[in-house]
Amino acid sequence: MNRQAHVSCPDWVRRAEPIEGVERIEAWFHGKAYAMHRHDTYAIGRTLAGVQSFSYRRSQRNSLPGNTIVLHPDEAHDGQAGTDEGFQYRMIYIEPALFQEVLGGRALPFLEGGVTTDPRLAAATARLLQHVGYTLEPLEQGDALAELAHALAAVAGTPVRRSKGDFLAARRARDYLHANCARVVTLDELEAATGRDRWSLSHDFRTFYGTSPYRYLTMRRLDAVRRMLLAGTSLAQAAAAAGFADQSHMTRHFSTTFGLTPGRWLRVAGGVQRG
Repeated sequence: MNRQAHVSCPDWVRRAEPIEGVERIEAWFHGKAYAMHRHDTYAIGRTLAGVQSFSYRRSQRNSLPGNTIVLHPDEAHDGQAGTDEGFQYRMIYIEPALFQEVLGGRALPFLEGGVTTDPRLAAATARLLQHVGYTLEPLEQGDALAELAHALAAVAGTPVRRSKGDFLAARRARDYLHANCARVVTLDELEAATGRDRWSLSHDFRTFYGTSPYRYLTMRRLDAVRRMLLAGTSLAQAAAAAGFADQSHMTRHFSTTFGLTPGRWLRVAGGVQRG
């Protein structure tokens, strides 16, 4: 897009429906976007285009495309374009209580500079900072929040507390996910099925099964998709039957997991099966 197109583009903000203490937005601004203000939440985002500039803790900060922004609760900041071209970004607003439930009484993580290129935070924010049209499943959001809280603590140098975990609770969660993998599973359900709070359970599951509950659920859905595709089921029908929101949702997870689109995988794997 050329400079004139950027300048003439009207400012806009798009919002996703808030879910359990998390608000998600995507926005485009040129010039001054926000005057000095503060939230009682974390504001964590990613610059998508342009230079995102803001005053934070007595200094001017500049975030470039791909940078992660982490603004601590109750810290004053503003926002404006760092160049004439304007800037685009995504942001999530997270209640500190949600992180505190994960961290279990440890100090809230604080990043002094407000902008970071740390790959741990880039990876931990990827799911939460998807486009606002993408609907996060409750279990998916819970997993992502736990991952982000731990990543923030690690980057900020917050001391780690080790716990042995509850294997029986993790096994009950695994059994429940197996039995219900073709539908949306909520965090409340897992708590009721295991007798363990959601954040401790997330830690237990990673300890004993090497992955998060939502990732485990997604893999079982993909296993079902592969079986159905080999049996001749269409992509759309397989996605719906396995519990994905739609075919594109399934294709995204399939490609990320296996490195091939479902159609290409079927041509390769189906040929092997018949050959």
